[in-house]
Amino acid sequence: MKRMGIIGGMTWESSIEYYRILNEEVRDRLGGMHSADVVMYSYDFDDIVILQNEGRWDEADASLIKVAQQLEAAGAEVIAIATNTMHKCFPAMEKVIKTPMIHIADATGEAIKKLGLNRVALLGTRFTMEGDFYRGRLKEKFDIDVVIPSEQERQVVHNVIYNELTFGELKDFSRAQYVDIITRLQTEEGAQGVVLGCTEIPLLIYQKDSPIPIFNTSLIHAQALLNYALS
Repeated sequence: MKRMGIIGGMTWESSIEYYRILNEEVRDRLGGMHSADVVMYSYDFDDIVILQNEGRWDEADASLIKVAQQLEAAGAEVIAIATNTMHKCFPAMEKVIKTPMIHIADATGEAIKKLGLNRVALLGTRFTMEGDFYRGRLKEKFDIDVVIPSEQERQVVHNVIYNELTFGELKDFSRAQYVDIITRLQTEEGAQGVVLGCTEIPLLIYQKDSPIPIFNTSLIHAQALLNYALS
């Protein structure tokens, strides 16, 4: 097993899920007393939120590069950023980091194509929904069309993430709002599935809640990371 390096803490609520998934998958695949060979750097998320809100993405790039290098020094042989939004820093990182990195949108794109879908909805932070670093990658690499919520809906999705999910608050009212948004994107925009493009959203929305297939990016990304580590 290759040593896996995880850039986490964005937020720790979802980083726990990565650690749990990796260890459960290793146990199931390898049996015995096996567990995941993982090193994780956990951010103080407030520092990242400030950079995001002030648009200081160059500083975010530099910070994640520094952390990835620390993981390399700790023996990581493959690296994953345990959050969708901060993949905005991926292009800058891959110019510097020598260790292979698993892009969350690539793993998700492969999962979407495996189901034979070519048009999906994307829920996430405003940075993920409105930027091109995620939607553009799905289109360019996998020919998947991506639809996003309306302006008002995007605000709802974003606020629930930052004001509730990052604090571990799971509210039925917010779940219902998300389901309404997913249903509208299915009926009015032709979405065949929905990408839960924030690693906290799968804490709130499960397949039983959605009228269309969901793509749990935390699970998909962690599994892709482990597939590489065991290859």
